Order: sequence, then structure tokens, then C-alpha cells
Amino acid sequence: MQQHLRAIKILGTGIGLPERVLTNHDLEALVDTSDEWITERTGIKQRRIAADDQSTSDLCAEAVANACSDAGIEPGDIDMLIVGTSTTDTLFPSTACWTQKKLGIKGMPAFDVSAGCSGFLYGLELASTIVSSGGAKRVAVVGGEVMSRVLNWKDRRTCVLFGDGAGAAIVGPGVGDSGVLASNWGADGNLAPILYQPAGGTQMQASHETVDEKLHTVHMEGNTVFKHAVVAMSTAAVQAMKEAEVTADDVALLIPHQANMRIMEAARDRTGLSKDKLYVVLHKYGNMSAATIPVALHEARQEGRVKDGDVLVMTTFGTGFTWGASVLRW
Repeated sequence: MQQHLRAIKILGTGIGLPERVLTNHDLEALVDTSDEWITERTGIKQRRIAADDQSTSDLCAEAVANACSDAGIEPGDIDMLIVGTSTTDTLFPSTACWTQKKLGIKGMPAFDVSAGCSGFLYGLELASTIVSSGGAKRVAVVGGEVMSRVLNWKDRRTCVLFGDGAGAAIVGPGVGDSGVLASNWGADGNLAPILYQPAGGTQMQASHETVDEKLHTVHMEGNTVFKHAVVAMSTAAVQAMKEAEVTADDVALLIPHQANMRIMEAARDRTGLSKDKLYVVLHKYGNMSAATIPVALHEARQEGRVKDGDVLVMTTFGTGFTWGASVLRW
């Protein structure tokens, strides 16, 4: 829970998206579902799916390279690399280190943030603090996922929800009154079992049985996640806005985690923002976990929806159970 202006600025943004598009109609051939069912319950129309030879670090490297280009710097100019992801290339080393390798850079610290869908905002919080303290001048924060590799494609409750992609932001020293006005982040590990990947770690090592029982895929109690997500996202956003001393009228855009249109609308309603201030890319990309907010932020900028001086509210929730909200003056 922070409340002070950090003199930081997002110097550039970029995305890395797979070419393959998987529509709801395509899914009808894979699992017992329909475009109408998916659209009505989630708001998703299609999602991107990584190629067989694409890993999370490939998408992250592309996003970082594009963000650096947007910021007018080279990848080697960054002082730190933070990757938010749940779908790591390997259990070790970090996906951030693999991303360094793909970018052909070295030297700067690189590490992952494991906070599920909240990974990008957790990373932004760390980057903001490090830059404002003088510990670094340019920090690349990335949210990247290849969720398609951890889905049970026979489970229609989960396989229709997720997509693959990456988004990155370059965080640097602020200009004028730009920066993080306030933030609110936290976690409740007691809720860990409602959304997790059971096998593959030290709790349950890989075996023929775990593979056969599809315990290396997403297991989610959908209704429970939904209820907690609405409360967590809206409460974090409201608290951050209160600490930043901004009202709904002051906010130019709300960029929530893009998991489900009903959750996003509920969060918007509870923050008091008008419908035209809700930014949505969910229909195009599905739930890309940690990548949803940075991808949405980049596209909002590309569309001219983000201007200097604008106040943005970003809010998220994720496995863990984690949550976070950031009020940022552009």
C-alpha cells in the first residue's frame, strides 16, 4: 500500500503476439462448446496460440525489443529486466534469463515475478520503486505467457478462456508530475488451491500418473475465482484511487486484467467510472494472464487513448490469490 508520487515515466511499450488465431468457432471442433456460449459468458471471441517452437521467452523478447524501439533505446541499454509469468520456459533458470539470451544482452539483473495474472503490476511496482530510488534508470517490465501449453484441451471450462502473448513497458525517471500516484497490492495464499497447476513442482513431482491425469494443466474453481476476482480488483482500485486522491471524473481510462467481461464490468461499476472509460482487448486475445494489462496499455496508446497528463487506473487479480492496482499519471 503506497501513497506518494514516484517520479517515473513509462518511456515505451511493446507487444509480442503469436500469429495463429484460434476463434470460438475453431474451438467448436475441439470441445463441446459454441461461439454463443463462450461470448455470452466471457466476452471472448478469439485468442492467439503460440507456434510449437515458440516459448514464453520468445514472446517476451519480442515485446521488450519493440518497447525499447518505442522508447528510442537498445535492449542492451536497460538496467534491469523483470518478467511476470506463470508459464516459465523452465523451472530454472528464470524466463527473464532466457529472454536475455534471446535478446543477446547480459550484465543487468534479470528475474521473474511469480504472481499469476498480477505479475505485470507486481513488476511495475518493483520497477517504480527501484527507479525512483535511483537504483536503475531503465527497467524493462514484461508480462508474458504461453497458457496454451498448460491447458487441458478437453476441459471446456478452462480451455476456452486463455490465450498466449506478451507485453512490455520500459520504466524510467519521471518528467514533471508523471508517475505512480498510489498503488494497492497484496495476496492471500489461503486461496491458492482454487486456481493452480497441481503437478510439476516440489509438492507433486512429474510422473506417468500426473501426466495421464492431466495434473500439469490449469485447475480452477471458476465460480469461486469469479467472486473473489470482482471483490479484489474493485477493492484494490478503489483503495488506490482514494490514496491517490483522484475521483472517477479524474480518471481517463481503466485498464483492468482482461479475464472475463463480467468481472471487468463489475470492477468498473464499483469504481464509479463510466462505460466509455473501460478499455477492452479481451475479445481479441482472451485471458493472457500477466500479459493482458501491458498488451492493453500498448494498444490503448496506439489508438491515442492515452495522452500526457492522463490518469490511468490498472487493476488485476491472479492465482495465489494475488491482486494489485496502480494509479498512474502518464
